[in-house]
Amino acid sequence: MNKINSFEELNKIYQEYKSSLDIRKATAIDGFVCEKNNYKKEILICGGTGCKSAQSDLIKDNLEKEISKLDLEDEVYVSITGCFGFCEKGPIVKVTPDDVFYVHVTPEDAEEIINEHIVNGNVVQRLLYEEPTIKEKVKTQDEMTFYKKQVRIALRNCGLINPENIDEYIAEKGYLALGKCLTECTPDDVINVILKSGLRGRGGGGFPTGKKWQFAKGYDADQKYIICNADEGDPGAFMDRSI
Repeated sequence: MNKINSFEELNKIYQEYKSSLDIRKATAIDGFVCEKNNYKKEILICGGTGCKSAQSDLIKDNLEKEISKLDLEDEVYVSITGCFGFCEKGPIVKVTPDDVFYVHVTPEDAEEIINEHIVNGNVVQRLLYEEPTIKEKVKTQDEMTFYKKQVRIALRNCGLINPENIDEYIAEKGYLALGKCLTECTPDDVINVILKSGLRGRGGGGFPTGKKWQFAKGYDADQKYIICNADEGDPGAFMDRSI
């Protein structure tokens, strides 16, 4: 990736790659094609720790092999994505824009998913989640009680983008706020936004982040440092690493 030298260049990447994620967000529409890359289907495979330990990487390899056998590389895209959050049911595979959610997938299931679902348009019923409240198989996350009341904030992109693809992150407005701060805002503008947001530290004190920044800006020094605590010492805070 080339160096980004301005907010305009960053915004251009955002506009260019945004459409490549539309297929993942769209509902099932006959004839839907992603404008940027012409993919008719995308297959998202959970790349979280639990699913990886259960061979999700091999599932990806097998899916790509089956797609290659049928010369469907230009129509079907396979991607690893962040944890879907339902590790008990992993490995998880999601097909978009059909919005079909498969659970407990194995590498041996790849051939059936491609031939039955992708080629013939038939959902593989045996791989669907059984909703315990109705004791019936359901196709989508929206139909699952587990997900219905969840509102993801910091982890909202998990299950949507490939965490190792910076273009996909930018397509989800990654770095846009940073770019604006560096090119259009004054330090006081940035501090005021953080103060108004009510953002607090995640430690026991919950100290207002904007206040910390305000104090740092007001301190007279030739050199200042920013320290990011990216890995908590508390073993129970392992989930922070996904942020």
